[in-house]
Amino acid sequence: MSAVEPFDAVDLIRVKRGGGALSTEQIDWLVDAYTRGYVEDAQMSAMTMAIFLNGMERSEIRDLTLAMIASGSTMSFDSLGKPTVDKHSTGGVGDKITLPLAPLVSSFGVAVPQLSGRGLGHTGGTLDKLESIPGWQASISNERLFEILRDSGAVVCAAGSGLAPADAKLYALRDTTGTVEAIPLIASSIMSKKIAEGTAALVLDVKFGSGAFIQDLEQSRLLARTMVDLGRDAGVATTALVTDMSEPLGHTIGNALEVREAVEVLEGGGPADVRSLTVALAREMLALAGQPDADVEAALDDGRALDSWRRMITAQGGDPSAPLPVARETHVVTASSSGYLVRQDALPFGVAAWRLGAGRARKQDPVMASAGLELHAKPGDRVVEGQPLFTLHTDEPSRFARALEAVEGSWEIGSAAPAPRTLVVDRLS
Repeated sequence: MSAVEPFDAVDLIRVKRGGGALSTEQIDWLVDAYTRGYVEDAQMSAMTMAIFLNGMERSEIRDLTLAMIASGSTMSFDSLGKPTVDKHSTGGVGDKITLPLAPLVSSFGVAVPQLSGRGLGHTGGTLDKLESIPGWQASISNERLFEILRDSGAVVCAAGSGLAPADAKLYALRDTTGTVEAIPLIASSIMSKKIAEGTAALVLDVKFGSGAFIQDLEQSRLLARTMVDLGRDAGVATTALVTDMSEPLGHTIGNALEVREAVEVLEGGGPADVRSLTVALAREMLALAGQPDADVEAALDDGRALDSWRRMITAQGGDPSAPLPVARETHVVTASSSGYLVRQDALPFGVAAWRLGAGRARKQDPVMASAGLELHAKPGDRVVEGQPLFTLHTDEPSRFARALEAVEGSWEIGSAAPAPRTLVVDRLS
């Protein structure tokens, strides 16, 4: 005889549909019952829509996060004997910050266990970028993970399927039911995985603007506040920076192109915005790790961060000195008039890189390591008629037409320079 369930999914849906709050016991049961298949996708779809429309109280979001953590295994880095700190970005166009950031922070003796994901749609995935390096492996065992953290200090790898499996199931459902943007579900999804990873401290890069997951600044602030509170409630020291993603970050969009640019930053150069955000996040991470006065810019300029990068890549089978893939075909778009570049919308450029082969429409799709865009001018730059504005890269020239379609009307040349961009607009702790 089967066991009697303590709650009924329909009753819980009615509570949330009516704007009520679920108890800890109800949320624990709901997540467990959904993970084991007792609560059906159709019922959980109704619940996620009720949450999307009516929100959740702070205690409910905390309970949902903890229940998703409890659905699987957790990790602990206490045995490493050195501080651990992780970083999570909500994603954007040209966001390659993890690549220079992890080795930079680890060059100060801090362990950086960066469990990352792959790109879907217009946002690139850190693992896809690193896989453009010959030999580099995203999947490593837990034993190897700990070895590298002890020896090299930084690991960027795929998260194991045992961490928060309820989140993986719920995330796939949200993607097909129009509830991806629900802040309680975004916050609990991100934080359940990050807390389960076992890092002692976490810095969040929460983006807003046309190329971001959430475009509205105030909604991004709310998401940042919610996630910082969740981290603190779980005993993870957490801070967040709210950053502008209205234009692409850096001068490149696409896997191998972004790796090349990340190395330029580690060599003490690179675009000003990529360096600036890398430094800002590194300072936050090192402050949480007990080094608030660390001179992170010196570590970029004197080669320490680059040495750390080489160790990090080599430890996962990659060859940091090997040539990166180069696209077989390019197409240059030039300025039609002289003036200042006043606008460069992030989302269309991200979509164009995706259409060139840098991204995927489905999780199982392959990506083209060499595909993407190279931006020769950024908003505020003076341009002259006929000057290259950006170059499209792909191995398949048949992709150029749809990529050019995506960026049509997404940049503008004017007679006056735009106001300088403020990259980091808020900090929450």
